[in-house]
Amino acid sequence: MSRPPWRAYTPAAYEFPLPEGHRFPYYKYRRLAERLEGLLPVLDTPNLSWALAGRVHDPLWLRRWRRGEVDRHEQRAFGLPWSVGVVERARRAAGGSVAALDDALTSGWGINLAGGTHHAFANRAEGFCLINDAALLTVLALEGSPTHPQARAKRVAVVDLDVHQGNGTAALLAPYTHSASPRAFTLSVHGERNYPFRKEQSSLDIGLGDGVTDAEYGAVMRSQVLPALEAFRPELLLYLAGVDVLAGDRFGRFALTLSGVRERNRTLLAWARAAGVPLVSLAAGGYNHDHALTVEAHASVVLDGLEVWA
Repeated sequence: MSRPPWRAYTPAAYEFPLPEGHRFPYYKYRRLAERLEGLLPVLDTPNLSWALAGRVHDPLWLRRWRRGEVDRHEQRAFGLPWSVGVVERARRAAGGSVAALDDALTSGWGINLAGGTHHAFANRAEGFCLINDAALLTVLALEGSPTHPQARAKRVAVVDLDVHQGNGTAALLAPYTHSASPRAFTLSVHGERNYPFRKEQSSLDIGLGDGVTDAEYGAVMRSQVLPALEAFRPELLLYLAGVDVLAGDRFGRFALTLSGVRERNRTLLAWARAAGVPLVSLAAGGYNHDHALTVEAHASVVLDGLEVWA
């Protein structure tokens, strides 16, 4: 039997210093790559050029981060202390997303085992997010890039199923979403009372209360998410598959089980497969008190994708 064409990217090899007990889930990236070993190739993420990052971010602001010219307020909003390593790791994570975009547009599905850094704005880092890869991929697909000068999609949908609203993505893509003929569609299903407490306006925001169950979430997928995609008819779908919707997450307030997360995955992946829409899956958030559950939930996106595309 021939090997499937899928491959995944990870920045797990690129480490940076963290204070003891810091809440960033460093552990999960290496363990996730190990969990998927043998199922598909897992490659180191390529580097993202600063010029490419400048397609959605202020180049002068990026230069300040490269040089460490950021104050404590900026670092506090980012949630991570500045270091050369943390900036390099952010660039590598976004580079994996760009590589996954190329894979998706070639074979139908691209996989980054990190990324989904949806809280980054044009000149502001928030919530562990420095470079907004979802916004960058959207712009590259719609406007072209140095390696692919022509547009590669006419309409791009970003479906953000992290428990936190993709505020940076909504703001960065507003010129593409809030127009007479939208070329991008940003959809966020999130906790209405959760971070970020000041929400931005997506194309469709579905804010839910605390304690959402598998059945309630599944109903939202069927009654709101899929009809919105059918109406927009994207030519590329970016899936932010956050697993902080699980019960027991440190920063989430939902109550999904692993079965509920997998049903969510299959619903969206099967829609893309049936519609013939290339899909990029990005890991986004996951901070469960049960570390093994966090890793397994992130792995489930790949496991479900391998089944859907089998």
